[in-house]
Amino acid sequence: MPRYPEHLTGEGPVNPFPGIKVLERRLGREIPHQLGSNEGLDMPHRALREHFGDALAKHVYGYGDAEALGVRQRLSAQQGILLDHMLVDAGADSLIALAVRTTCEPGATVVCTAGTYPTFGYFAKGQGCRLVEPSYHEAPGVLAPDLEALATAAHQENARLVYLANPDNPSGHLHSDSAILKLREALPDTCWLLLDEAYGDFRDDAGSEFAAQALPGVIRLRTLSKAHGLAGLRIGYAIAEPAVLTMMMKVRIHYAVSTLTLAAAEVVLDHPEEVNQHVADVKARREQLAEHFRALGADVLPSATNFIGIRLPSADIAATVHQQLLAEGILVARLAHPELANVIRITAVADALTPGRLKILEQAIKQQA
Repeated sequence: MPRYPEHLTGEGPVNPFPGIKVLERRLGREIPHQLGSNEGLDMPHRALREHFGDALAKHVYGYGDAEALGVRQRLSAQQGILLDHMLVDAGADSLIALAVRTTCEPGATVVCTAGTYPTFGYFAKGQGCRLVEPSYHEAPGVLAPDLEALATAAHQENARLVYLANPDNPSGHLHSDSAILKLREALPDTCWLLLDEAYGDFRDDAGSEFAAQALPGVIRLRTLSKAHGLAGLRIGYAIAEPAVLTMMMKVRIHYAVSTLTLAAAEVVLDHPEEVNQHVADVKARREQLAEHFRALGADVLPSATNFIGIRLPSADIAATVHQQLLAEGILVARLAHPELANVIRITAVADALTPGRLKILEQAIKQQA
């Protein structure tokens, strides 16, 4: 069984403020007279109402439901995930920090691929962890996290946690479900697998039975930022066994997700047809972008996300293209890690398909072809 920090293995900290919604559910009735809450419940909010309307203003007075029951119920109905296998928090980034805080004490060793989503390393170092970074597996048409190298490093370094983004950010590579299970089996029994599935909605098999499972020794992370378009409101969820989520709740910020965010997420989840159409449109644009650049001779990496990665011949060329585009008011992603500094990432939004929008990149590719 993977380990927790010693200070969490006893009774540990207990959330002193479960919130009104949680208390009402425990009592089985509403509490209409909230005379013990110190928020500004009687603030008129005339300016706010004039600017945004009453519909928004009604969501700003109190803290959000700490258990996010409405969101979890909708996710459970749509994806088949058990209610007690989910924890909602302020986006996948917040969940990464929460998972690291739950599983690692300062000094613990964690492992991730060199150049993968850098926020993991940012939070791990902030927790005082030691970061070990095996390289990507690179081959013609392939830039993928090396699962065997991750497992080997976990054993050699006595790692507490291994981080894997699947589909990967920034390469877009997708490992199969069987490969994920094989990785979990290959890790030390005392090591956690933090599986970041922020781009999972763009997989062709999204919504599979495997996607709904809480896996032993694994904390899975999802977001409503990408397919659901709620990045600015910050909401995501973890999938794990109930005992794991109980430990995460010990060190979670009480009301990280606002009442407004929860309400907005419920509205979006109540209209899955709009989400499904958005995902289909993104995937179509992704393939159109990939085909366009392949036709120019670019090394376009396979992607199961909402972006494509283009591997340029050198980091210098990528840096020049990035700066020239930025000077034209066009921001693409150039990866900061030195091992991936020759990769340019382009999000599959409609603007990316505007003729001439990426002319600078197109010209650079033609010159190298």
